[in-house]
Amino acid sequence: MLQEIESFVRVPDWRLTTAEILYHMPDHPGVLQTFVWQKLDRAPVFPELTRFLEFWRREIEGPLHSVRVASSALIRPAELRYANGQFLLH
Repeated sequence: MLQEIESFVRVPDWRLTTAEILYHMPDHPGVLQTFVWQKLDRAPVFPELTRFLEFWRREIEGPLHSVRVASSALIRPAELRYANGQFLLH
């Protein structure tokens, strides 16, 4: 898994993508169920997520209600800042 991630880290478009999928229960259409999907995917097109959602529509009985997507870059500038101050220990 680590080698797989390292191969993607060099490409800035690859991101850890999480999708919260709400769908109607097949037996109880008035009830919504949630499913969380997470995978490395390319932003902004998200081909892996698109492929998964096409599979869902084709193979799974629960019709989709909504999909909420969050994505985080694997490489980003260091989040570091210096603090002014002096700390004295005995």
